[in-house]
Amino acid sequence: MSRFPILAPLAFGACLALSPLVQAQDDVTLGFIVKKPEQAWFINEQDAATRLGEEKGFEVVRLAGEDGQEVLSAIDNLNSQGAQGFVICPPDVRLGPTIMRRAEQYGMKVVTVDDRFVNADGEPMESVPHLGMSGYKIGQQVGNAIADEMEARGWDPEKVAALRITNYELPTAKERTDGATEALLERGFQEDNILDAPQQNTDTSSAFSAASPVFSKNGDYEHWVIYALNEESVLGGVRASEQYGLAADDVIGVGINGSGAAFAEFSREKPTGFHGTVAVSSTMHGRQTAQNLYTWVTEGEKPKGNTETSGTLMTRDNWEAVRDELGL
Repeated sequence: MSRFPILAPLAFGACLALSPLVQAQDDVTLGFIVKKPEQAWFINEQDAATRLGEEKGFEVVRLAGEDGQEVLSAIDNLNSQGAQGFVICPPDVRLGPTIMRRAEQYGMKVVTVDDRFVNADGEPMESVPHLGMSGYKIGQQVGNAIADEMEARGWDPEKVAALRITNYELPTAKERTDGATEALLERGFQEDNILDAPQQNTDTSSAFSAASPVFSKNGDYEHWVIYALNEESVLGGVRASEQYGLAADDVIGVGINGSGAAFAEFSREKPTGFHGTVAVSSTMHGRQTAQNLYTWVTEGEKPKGNTETSGTLMTRDNWEAVRDELGL
């Protein structure tokens, strides 16, 4: 009697033991942790990931991680639900090593979105797959959009001040404002006319608080331009300019993202100093990172180390068309 019928199952079991462990496709739970769950950008990302889960048959657990402790609690929560991994936009990129230690403790796979983990030396954690925008290139788009509009309005650069709303604790924010600054300087903007407004957070209210005293102390300029890391912060600067008494025609604010905050501003009956925003598809970011993580969990295929997306200028004139084109 042949021994092959007996050996075949043993051989098959040995092959399974040697192959990479992957999860059954009908039993996958993934987390999606964001630092500002109330902001439209992150709502879009989590919505897109959830819809993909419904299409593919896996569960997406939406969680907030607004500080380090909340992130660690969210990871513990995911572990209790049997999650195999999570997508995260961290509240502080320097938390990367701590977050990865907790994830590895539970055997979870991790993909970052928007803001990339850095190690103790401040260098990107190359081992963690990331999807985001090139902050510097997006910033350059902002600077060039402002310079184009200044030229269209015939403004004299010597009589224009730039309100640069900054948050240098966040590397992504610095990359974006550095890119915008460089583009403006290359287009002939006066470096001495760039005025900083350091913000404590990345939302409209903190930007308003940072911007207000800058306007009060610099009343000699006829016109102002405003840029920051996102459109919420630019809107804070615009609101501060209105309180100071500047007319909409004397302000050019350009943000970054392309979310509900911009849509609401463009929908106002009268134009404001918010000229535009460089829109990036938050929907694509949410869907693609969830897809990348799902493929990694179910097929063992680790995503690329770093994927960068680009943006499209959205203004009052074209915002609806751009929104539809980007699926926002």
